Amino acid sequence: MKAEAQPRQQQSRSQDRDNIQPPYERLHQKASVSRSFSSNSPQSLQQRFQQQKKGHRLKPVELPPRPKINHQAVNQVSRQVKASQGIKPKSVKVPRQLPQRKRQNTPILCILRLLILGVGIGALAGTLLSVLDPTTRITANGSKTTNVQKTQQEQASVVVQPSALKLSQESLPLKTVVQQLAAKNPKLMPGVFFADLDTGAYVDMNGNSTFSAASMIKVPVLVAFFQDVDAGKIRLDELLTLKQELIGGGSGDMQYKPVGTKFTALETATKMIVISDNTATNMLIARMGGAAALNQRFQSWGMSATEIRNLLPDLSGTNTTSPRDLGQLMALVNQGDLMSLRSRDRLLEIMRRTKTKTLLPRGLGQGATIAHKTGDIGSMVGDVGLIDLPNGKRYIGVAMVKRPHNDNRAQELIRQVSRAAYQEFNKPTVIQIMPTTPFVTKTQVEGR
Repeated sequence: MKAEAQPRQQQSRSQDRDNIQPPYERLHQKASVSRSFSSNSPQSLQQRFQQQKKGHRLKPVELPPRPKINHQAVNQVSRQVKASQGIKPKSVKVPRQLPQRKRQNTPILCILRLLILGVGIGALAGTLLSVLDPTTRITANGSKTTNVQKTQQEQASVVVQPSALKLSQESLPLKTVVQQLAAKNPKLMPGVFFADLDTGAYVDMNGNSTFSAASMIKVPVLVAFFQDVDAGKIRLDELLTLKQELIGGGSGDMQYKPVGTKFTALETATKMIVISDNTATNMLIARMGGAAALNQRFQSWGMSATEIRNLLPDLSGTNTTSPRDLGQLMALVNQGDLMSLRSRDRLLEIMRRTKTKTLLPRGLGQGATIAHKTGDIGSMVGDVGLIDLPNGKRYIGVAMVKRPHNDNRAQELIRQVSRAAYQEFNKPTVIQIMPTTPFVTKTQVEGR
């Protein structure tokens, strides 16, 4: 077995030697192959083409014209073919182009532009002028600018009525009597203001003190009413409706009328004074804008202590006034400064019809007349009036007394003060004492 295997191995080795070529033979074969391909290389072909081109010229070839293709027809045919095959054509969305609006320069737009330009130029010019103008600057000593002065003038826009009282000197005899009467009643606090409108003589005792107004507040309400009549805001025949929230107890008969009853404005104002109707007062206050509006008007008349805080009856005495305020008001009424003379006469005629005559009228003598209004609550009693004397003079009388609850001595004190004032102001003046006919002297005629 070993002898047979050895010859086979030797035979395979001899075959492997025959298959192995020496490296120089393989290189020779590659070189021969490259020479055979080099004759057909692109460079040799190009050289042959150039040699042939030198000997022959190429003739131009005329091409047939390009056929015109109807793309729409082709597209239509393709759509039909696709439709027959069941293929849905793709929808191509073409972006929508919005029409561009042309900006038109209308006349209004031009005018607005010119206005804006003018305002801008004016603002710049004003700024430059204000900077360059020395009068608008604030000086070193703290002087105020014109704008500040205008603001102060606007804040002081409420015009205060100048005082109609032209007082000369206080009547010492009358003041002495009033002081003596007050000393006899130490539990009472009187507020007294009397003034002679002809001579200017007056007496003032606690005149600027604040008192509960009671029904005496109805006098400035009546003055405001006739002011509105003159201004055309209220007609005398205007109908006012009675409302539940305006019904006031105490004095007056309008409170007993059914809600919805109508009264003329003049009738309402007359009842407010003549019978001191509280419901009538509340109706007029509401008709003229309420308490706040009337209080502002009172302030413009110079009545600093007069104010309405509650509707009537004001038994707690929250509504206030002063003897001097009421005296100032009656002086303005007398001169006709707050209303027309016709309304002034109508107002005084209503006040002369006042039913209660137990205070100031009790101190007057025969022949004197008074237009007045009383006030009476538990803590205060008073009376304000304009008195005409038989000698043709006129004076203002205001007497108010703070008292213990319902102390009747207050009424008597007012009657005594009224009597003393009447006697003082009713005295004849120097002009009345002098004879009206001059003395006649006779002289002798020379030569007789």
